Amino acid sequence: MYTQKLIKPDGRNLTLYSRFPIEGEITAPSPSNEPVQANPHLRWHPLRGEWVAYASHRQGRTFMPPPEYNPLAPTKDEKVPTELPEGNYDVAVFDNRFPSLNLTAHNPPQSIVDTLPANGACEVVVFTQDPKASLSSLELYHLDLLLQVWGERVRCLGANAEIQYVLPFENKGVEVGVTLHHPHGQIYAYPFVPPVPARMQQMQQRFYEEHQQGLLADLIQKEIADNKRIIYQDEHAIAFVPVCARYPYEVWLAPILPVSTFHYLSSEQRWSLAKALKTVTLKYDGLFGRPFPYLMAWFTAPTDGKAHPEAHLHAEFYPPYRTSERLKYLAGTELAAGMFANDALPEEKAKELQAVSVNIEELSRL
Repeated sequence: MYTQKLIKPDGRNLTLYSRFPIEGEITAPSPSNEPVQANPHLRWHPLRGEWVAYASHRQGRTFMPPPEYNPLAPTKDEKVPTELPEGNYDVAVFDNRFPSLNLTAHNPPQSIVDTLPANGACEVVVFTQDPKASLSSLELYHLDLLLQVWGERVRCLGANAEIQYVLPFENKGVEVGVTLHHPHGQIYAYPFVPPVPARMQQMQQRFYEEHQQGLLADLIQKEIADNKRIIYQDEHAIAFVPVCARYPYEVWLAPILPVSTFHYLSSEQRWSLAKALKTVTLKYDGLFGRPFPYLMAWFTAPTDGKAHPEAHLHAEFYPPYRTSERLKYLAGTELAAGMFANDALPEEKAKELQAVSVNIEELSRL
């Protein structure tokens, strides 16, 4: 993997990644030359026991990508600012213009509850320069590179003493809030372990202390033995609709042998995860005959410098569809109580995904 680091005119970092040396002089563009002056802060929620971020500067950010305007790659006739530079590279990572977390945050306002600076980082990861692409259409070698990029960003961000957890994720589709035309995701780096990963970590730690093996590794072996909900499996990686799925068509993707984070993956594990990732996203698109919206999140170990043998790197896909194909929004029991009510059995949705035929090896040779 080759990299080139640049600074945008507004002071934000831009890093380019490629499978080959990045040649030629590349200029980092920006929609504005004005420095980003975000100063978000955190407030303590006493009843939920968690921090809430406040970033009022985000009120002016883009909400949806305009149909005739591409802020990343304008046509030759458009005189509009861009985020992506011209050049030969595969993946671009840059600081978010409207971050909810910022390492330079300072002087939080006083309140009746505890407050802190929202010291963290928010990055945008553009998967490819092709605005019409998606994860399902990318070649396996490109997905393998993307997994390396996620690993490098988790390592770099997690090396900062302020950062305790790093979460790569993708919101795919305008239905779930995408704001750029190019296929892209984001990375949030938090000054604490957020509630969901913290709860996962607590359960994994308890299981490991009792059984001396990983909780997710144990569940994966049970899923393999049950053999009802598996969407993809080879020697090194697996994708399946979990027996405890909260959403219709929810899928988890993981290496079969546990590693705590991306940079501990072997090349064989990473290649298998690329195949699993392509298979799942192709099946999603094929099931509905259209680009399928979802939230994909990658869960790793905390970046506290400690060994985490209980942690198991994995991705979880949360599609927003009910069985009737209507958009699924969280209801009272899910938002207020935190208990999810799924309208469909995981086994039923797994059968639908299993029935979608894809051949990733043939597609990769085209």
